[in-house]
Amino acid sequence: MLEGEWAHPCLLSVGQLPSDRMHIVDFVSGSFAGACGVAVGYPLDTVKVRIQTQRQFTGIWQCAAATFSKEGVHGFFKGMSLPITTISMTSSVVFGTYRNCLQCLSQLRGAGCGPNTKLEVFLSGMAGGIAQISVMSPGDIVKVRLQCQTESKRGGANLPKPKYRGPVHCLLSIIKEEGFRGLYRGALPLMLRDGPSYATYFLTYTTICEWLKDSGKKRPDWSGVMLAGGIAGMAGWTIGTPMDVIKARLQMDGARETKRYKGFVHCITETVRVEGAGFFFRSLGINCLRAFPVNMVVFVTYEVLTSLLLAGPDSVDPPRLPLE
Repeated sequence: MLEGEWAHPCLLSVGQLPSDRMHIVDFVSGSFAGACGVAVGYPLDTVKVRIQTQRQFTGIWQCAAATFSKEGVHGFFKGMSLPITTISMTSSVVFGTYRNCLQCLSQLRGAGCGPNTKLEVFLSGMAGGIAQISVMSPGDIVKVRLQCQTESKRGGANLPKPKYRGPVHCLLSIIKEEGFRGLYRGALPLMLRDGPSYATYFLTYTTICEWLKDSGKKRPDWSGVMLAGGIAGMAGWTIGTPMDVIKARLQMDGARETKRYKGFVHCITETVRVEGAGFFFRSLGINCLRAFPVNMVVFVTYEVLTSLLLAGPDSVDPPRLPLE
């Protein structure tokens, strides 16, 4: 997910797909919808990352106003190209792992045991979140470094210039200065964020969809699905925000100034000592605020595009619940 983005519930909700064509359509529609979700949520994501890592920003509105005043609209979208281009790969890893784990756990219980249990959904979601770290971590650190780069390219000759010229330059610079290991700085808190967060997200989404569906129907209507996705996103971020703060701080440590943290544990203890435990949830509000519009855009885009690609006799119903 984008920076743990809960923007792809449409992909998780696809059950047994009827044909190879539907697999392709699902991948194309899900990838495009996810990219739209990234674009919609990215400005708030940039504000969140800056608040987490830079003391000059004291709140959402102050950070947004300062960013716009100094860097213009472009300042909110720094580093977005990499998540957009890699979202298909990360989504495939997450939801492929999720579906395979559900199938394996179901087989372990034996045939005819009914739908997957809540525990199986929770464990499969956690496995999917952890599995994506290998492909997500390099792109995530590049994204965070570019988001925290407050220098503007349109500045005058006497103003400081940005350290990184773009995603590729940033990626190569990290490898040159810190080695390939530098691309996985913050991978531990990223894993501790996305594992429990995805588990909570999948479980919450599935449970709410079951509550909202009418009797006699296999799934709720689209408004119910979008509501479930938004609430699930908020629940996931509530669990993941503390580790999200630590991840961002470790990824930025030493990039702009002297290295402050000796490692994962020291970053936690130093943050608590200097800024208090409440700082871990300072960006929770903006994460929850982002969840609903992102999910709405993803679902609407997915539905419209899937309908266009499957128009005709081969059309299928909207995505199904994961437990069907």
